[in-house]
Amino acid sequence: MPSIIAAGDPKWEAGVVLTEHPHLSQVVPSALAALGVGGFTDTLGFGEASAVCVLLVDGLGWELLKAHPEDAPVLNELRSSQLRVGYPSTTAAGLAAIGTGLSSGEHGMVGYTFEVPGAGVLNALRWCSHDDGGDLRGALPPEEVQPLPTTFARAAAAGVRTSVVSEAKFADSALTHAVQRGARYRGVHALGDLAARTLDALGEPRSFCYSYHSELDFLGHVYGPGSTAWRMQLRQVDRLVESIVEGLPPGALLAVVADHGMVLIDEKIDIDETPELLAGVRAIGGETRARHVYAEEGAEAEVLAAWREILGDRAWVYSREEAIERELFGTSVSDRVRPRIGNVVAAAKDSFGMVRELAEAVESSLLGQHGSLTTAEQLVPLAVASGR
Repeated sequence: MPSIIAAGDPKWEAGVVLTEHPHLSQVVPSALAALGVGGFTDTLGFGEASAVCVLLVDGLGWELLKAHPEDAPVLNELRSSQLRVGYPSTTAAGLAAIGTGLSSGEHGMVGYTFEVPGAGVLNALRWCSHDDGGDLRGALPPEEVQPLPTTFARAAAAGVRTSVVSEAKFADSALTHAVQRGARYRGVHALGDLAARTLDALGEPRSFCYSYHSELDFLGHVYGPGSTAWRMQLRQVDRLVESIVEGLPPGALLAVVADHGMVLIDEKIDIDETPELLAGVRAIGGETRARHVYAEEGAEAEVLAAWREILGDRAWVYSREEAIERELFGTSVSDRVRPRIGNVVAAAKDSFGMVRELAEAVESSLLGQHGSLTTAEQLVPLAVASGR
């Protein structure tokens, strides 16, 4: 059973935040400061570097990594510390934290799915309507949903050779334009060219490279985190890291991070089969472990009370105002982002899931899930290597 985050400040309830750990959003600003880019601060202590790569392994939680040292000897031998990813602990928010250097309350990617006023519930990974699957790129241009300057654009403007090395199929995706615009996109197809193109980028002087690997997360969802298939994939990830470390040019730095961890679900409630959870509700967003609940006007208090009563001690359930006050979405929530947060925010505890088996058939069937506030989901590694 995943352990729970606890904090000493009495304004926090157990499980809400782990403030003593640095945030994922600090990684790229620290990397760019190490390259001498003005306007950024090296809060993570990278020091000076001639080139930097941030390799994000989707779904590689700290607790999972430490539970399987025999499958990832290289990663476990690197100098490492813990980062927290913030809420929600999901890919859209994590990639946006990398791409903006900000938390979700500012960059606005507040979930796997979330409501954008006037346009309905957006699936941020597919950039489509969560209700009917219709493409929303025209109605919701990525540069308007996430209008802040990206870390990649700021680096490129400062003369840094800036690259994104990721799957070729994502090259023109809306999420790429929202959070990675400004970088040269180098599409890859497998672990081999991911390693090769990453090393090519690091061979250029004063370069910053962001590389991304997705399959560990995929197998965790399908087979469960810690399953045999997941562990076999972790071995391949470790070999990827080893290949990059062995090829690091002198003065170059590699920082391996993740966007979230994962838990194995063993208890569920089907929202759509629980009438008490639907009364007064006009839309539902988020995902199995982290829900946004959008209430009909005037029904906010009743919806909050119903979700608290039905979920009980299986989830942290807050009003929008309480979630913002508790800084779930960071220390600052902009007026642009505030309406995207549900009137009710529900974050699952332990190994509980809030599914929608008809409306979200694929997502509800997955064994591994993430999004909430447990340490299994929140804590990820920051593993660092330097070229010699």
